[in-house]
Amino acid sequence: VFHFAASCLVPESVKHPAKYYRNNISATFSMLEAMRATNHDRVVFSSTCAVYGVPQRLPLTEDHPKNPTTPYGRTKLAIEWMLEDYHNAYGLRWAGLRYFNAAGCEPDDGLGEDHEPETHLIPNVVRYALRMSPELTIFGNDYPTPDGTCIRDYIHVTDLADAHIRAMDKLDVVSQIQLNLGTGSGYSNLEVVRAVEKVAGVPLRPTIGPRRPGDPPELVANAAAAQRLLQWQPSRSGLEAIVGEVWQWMSQHPHGY
Repeated sequence: VFHFAASCLVPESVKHPAKYYRNNISATFSMLEAMRATNHDRVVFSSTCAVYGVPQRLPLTEDHPKNPTTPYGRTKLAIEWMLEDYHNAYGLRWAGLRYFNAAGCEPDDGLGEDHEPETHLIPNVVRYALRMSPELTIFGNDYPTPDGTCIRDYIHVTDLADAHIRAMDKLDVVSQIQLNLGTGSGYSNLEVVRAVEKVAGVPLRPTIGPRRPGDPPELVANAAAAQRLLQWQPSRSGLEAIVGEVWQWMSQHPHGY
């Protein structure tokens, strides 16, 4: 089983935690019980770097203390604990893959980001550059980072997909896997804006809004363990390449799918 489903908006989880405990934890419990009842004993789970909370050190390694600051992160960590307990008691083989910031698309195959509401930074900046949105808000410019905006590690969805297949195969020989999936390089919100400016060829003037609850200043992965265990290496995750793909797809699909 590949378990990708979740409620995953950090600010929403702070306002409506019940939704997150029901949809993430209760639904995963039901899924695991269905797996037990039908003798399915392997799962690859979409976890998140939000399980770490505010980093004590960077880049983040898998043994970093887990102290999630939002209900979203807490529910994902609780699922990892559940999977570990099912492994110990029932022999479940599982991989928990802790995504950093998933991004990018496959424009040549007609595949792109089309969320409602759209909360991801890169497509929102591209929408603004294409004049599909009247404004662009950056949440906070007073973080302890070089330009005051949050820094994130962007990982291409195709690189993530590759890691999932490799994790599935590795469960033949390893019964529990917990790995970070990222690039080891971070970009600030304003650096993303400048990258879109370069592709679009137009100046962008975002509005600076208040911080969002639960946003750590910086999240960057140490993905050496995934590279070593899975023989995995991101190949699609350069920021300019990702931005170019999103620009291409959204230009071709101004109304989404």
